[in-house]
Amino acid sequence: MNKKLTLLFFFLSIMALAQKPTLFLIGDSTMANKENPDKNPEHGWGQLLPSLLTTGINIQNHATNGRSSKSFRTEGRWGKVMSQLRKGDFVIIQFGHNDQKVNDSARFTNPFTQYRANLERYVNEARSKGAIPILMTPIVRRNFNENGVLVDTHKDYPLVVRMVANDLKVPFVDLQLQTEQLEISYGPENSKKLHLHYKKGDDPYYPDGKDDDTHLSKLGAESIAKLVVTSLKTMKTGLEKYMK
Repeated sequence: MNKKLTLLFFFLSIMALAQKPTLFLIGDSTMANKENPDKNPEHGWGQLLPSLLTTGINIQNHATNGRSSKSFRTEGRWGKVMSQLRKGDFVIIQFGHNDQKVNDSARFTNPFTQYRANLERYVNEARSKGAIPILMTPIVRRNFNENGVLVDTHKDYPLVVRMVANDLKVPFVDLQLQTEQLEISYGPENSKKLHLHYKKGDDPYYPDGKDDDTHLSKLGAESIAKLVVTSLKTMKTGLEKYMK
């Protein structure tokens, strides 16, 4: 009798898990999960997102270091997401950092042609499965000039995300704006805490030191994850009910 009850609870648990919606994240290193999180100072903001959501939703972070809107698809990573997508799921889409790499034909996209077409295709294909796409602009780099002004490095790519979101009526989070405000609030020097700045000998993971204004520290990733959740709470996508 006990064995039958155990099997029954097991199957009920599997069914409950299967009925949960899934939040899929697709993007680059600024969103991705990092290996050895207990030792590695670098974190992607998507890595910190699960702690801000309830257990009522599953999360799959498919964001990967170095990927653009082009290479994420050509490498078959989007195909793995598409094979699992179902009605009621959510897909957060955030590219731009690596689409800029004009000397890399595997990753570069023209913002107003290939990049735009790629974003539209992600949106339309997610919708074809009954899933809800959410577009986000890329986060800013810490790039203060000698006068303490934060200078944009992404040029036309965030604008194109806004255009696609507007034209296709896609839920949209302007992380470029929000992370710009975050960096400015910390200032030219303190904003180093949001990224990876270590002198030689400061951290065993970077024995020779590190100066990285693109990728995120745990503080930076956590701060951005909170910005994401705060924005998503105000949208009527259905995802807001899974926010703590």
